[in-house]
Amino acid sequence: MSRRVVRTSKFRHVFGQALKADQCYDDIRISQMTWDSTFCSVNPKFVAMIVDASGGGAFMVLPLSKTGRIDMSYPTVCGHTGPVLDIEFCPHNDNIIASGSEDCSVMIWEIPDAGLTTSLTDPVVKLEGHSKRVGILSCKLFAYDSGMI
Repeated sequence: MSRRVVRTSKFRHVFGQALKADQCYDDIRISQMTWDSTFCSVNPKFVAMIVDASGGGAFMVLPLSKTGRIDMSYPTVCGHTGPVLDIEFCPHNDNIIASGSEDCSVMIWEIPDAGLTTSLTDPVVKLEGHSKRVGILSCKLFAYDSGMI
């Protein structure tokens, strides 16, 4: 009676390689706020990450082509009075991103095609009325309206 000791897998001998430093994002102050959501969101144009900020919540939106060391003075998206808990790109428009915060609000932002050159402080839309903090965002596919934004 033959007995298989090792389970066969096509991924058994696959090993990853670390990218070079100039192909990575380095020196970004990722938020230490723990929540059940992700700290980043990616689409075909940008990568967005929730960062530590004094006086409220902020997140950084970088073009995918901007890799390497990110300067501490890089522009951020900041408009919440509490820490940002979740961010989500719109699946229909790569320049639209939503942010949910501990200040019980959701803000919709429009990122310029070239990326941020100055910090954004005024959202396109501010949704208020939640009784508790907004920790998880989800863009629904049926909610698309090309004339909305």
